[in-house]
Amino acid sequence: MADGYIGKMLFVDLSEGKLKDEILDEKLRREFVGGYGIGARVVFSQQKPSVDALGPGNIFGIVTGPLTGSPAPSCSRYTIVGKSPLTGTWGDANSGGDFGPYLKFAGYDAVFFKGISEKPVYLLIEDGHAELKDANHLWGKDIYETDDIIRAESSEKTKVLCIGPAGEKLSLISCPVNNKGRAPGRSGLGAVMGSKKLKAVAVTGNKEVRVASRNRVNELRRKYVGELTGLYRTFRDFGTPGFTAESGHNGDSPVKNWGGVGIVDFPDITPIGGQAVISSQRKKYACWRCPIGCGGHMKVGRQYHYAEGVHKPEYETLAAFGTMCLNNNLESIIMANDICNRYGLDTISAGCTIAFAIECYENGLITKADTDGIELTWGNHASIVAMTDRMAKREGFGDVLADGVKVAAERIGNSAEQYAIHIQGQEIPMHDPKFGFDLTATYMLDPTPARHTQGREGLAPPGLLPAFNRMAFAGRGEAHKAGSDFIHVMNCAGMCLFLYLCLPNVNAVTEFINAVTGWETTTDELLKTGERIANLRQAFNIREGLNPLQFRVPGRVLGKPVQKAGPLAGVTVDEKTMVKEYLVAMDWDPKTTKPSKRKLLELGLEDVAKELWTANR
Repeated sequence: MADGYIGKMLFVDLSEGKLKDEILDEKLRREFVGGYGIGARVVFSQQKPSVDALGPGNIFGIVTGPLTGSPAPSCSRYTIVGKSPLTGTWGDANSGGDFGPYLKFAGYDAVFFKGISEKPVYLLIEDGHAELKDANHLWGKDIYETDDIIRAESSEKTKVLCIGPAGEKLSLISCPVNNKGRAPGRSGLGAVMGSKKLKAVAVTGNKEVRVASRNRVNELRRKYVGELTGLYRTFRDFGTPGFTAESGHNGDSPVKNWGGVGIVDFPDITPIGGQAVISSQRKKYACWRCPIGCGGHMKVGRQYHYAEGVHKPEYETLAAFGTMCLNNNLESIIMANDICNRYGLDTISAGCTIAFAIECYENGLITKADTDGIELTWGNHASIVAMTDRMAKREGFGDVLADGVKVAAERIGNSAEQYAIHIQGQEIPMHDPKFGFDLTATYMLDPTPARHTQGREGLAPPGLLPAFNRMAFAGRGEAHKAGSDFIHVMNCAGMCLFLYLCLPNVNAVTEFINAVTGWETTTDELLKTGERIANLRQAFNIREGLNPLQFRVPGRVLGKPVQKAGPLAGVTVDEKTMVKEYLVAMDWDPKTTKPSKRKLLELGLEDVAKELWTANR
């Protein structure tokens, strides 16, 4: 055991039914930290290029970080990794709750799966003992039922990460869910679990995450929790719904499938704003030992019959099923969110797909004869809920939509692609790059396309450290790179982005990492670690033969044509300049985006350099 880590990884061959422990060595820990850093290192090293994302060769991983389960605040995060069946690129997504800490308490920092089981199985880890168990009786069950049954079979203390029917039926926008409402939603990795017949991973145990200096960690916790600033009060009092009303009208949230303007097309946003959501909340919900507690459990539905205690919809969900669909009926969004949680769907992709279908319907590309008699019109909340249910179950027209907007547009045909807002198959999140320009390069160039929680200039606390001071850089690309690199470290360490955004000093992350692990690293050294992680994720895509410069980016997202009203009227994103500056800062080829051999060698990625820079690559 090493400070901050349990020190073990579990490798599961589902085809053979074999389990094997491996030591998580110091070199891997120091060079890649955890999360998708270690995930990318393992997958790149052990997986062949060009494998079928839904085939036996795709490695699916669940990885924690050194801060996960430690006394550091808001450190419950874990990451799932693998080749994305939705985009064909590198795929990862992270989640909170308490599954991540309990995976470590059960005895492992990470679990990796390869192969395909002959029958449905789930992995149970209890106090360091791992076993594949039959899941035939769980196949077809929803998330809530599966969670309850597994805990009844093992222990009430068992924490469950599982897929629902959407993942079983290989929906490309499906995801696993833990705590019946916390989900690593992006990249479609629920379908990878479904393809492997892996219904769930269940963990329980009492192992302690050893830390180098518990007194120092507790001292830092008291200090920084007492100094949380910025967005802290909004997160604490409302959670992410506290941003819905403002974002819907200031240009941050996309409206009407990216084709509308909030103050014009969706003037009455108050019913889905923060205060309205809190009025329908029964009690707060906090992830494992989080001092913010941004989540919530809702009161029983009246117009829509969801049970008391279902999870509060987050900002992204409120925007996807709300502003994107011109729907201000809060209960319908809570219901749609609950359907996604029960069946295992990414709410961003699901809501965006409904908005796409509505625009197709409104423009005559599909009719009631196609949509099972459901009238898909703007703001029709009953129809939105009904079609979300069909999509989750792959029933009727829901089967057409169940793989996201790109595939749905191909199935519908008749120029439906013009309304399909995605990058490389992944629906774009609920933040408009015309409002936050730094999102442009992230959406286009991050190895997981269309991601808002990956590195960006806007997520780098300005003026707190020379490395993050935008005035210190010759160009915006350098500032974006700095933000990106450090966000990778924070994500991979297991800290929640929301706490990070509230910290008064970026060095706090470095201090927590050192106090937990016993390292004596600096923020500049961690920036280099983040750069290493960024380059390895990009190398995965290059090896797959992918070039993000060839990915289609819808004109609506960039302000082409420009909006004629509202706060973003006349705004167009200069994506070419932003992409060019970022590629120069990263030392990636301006035409292929391949990391330079010099950069890979500088980062100690000799094997990656050899593979990417041999003949014919």
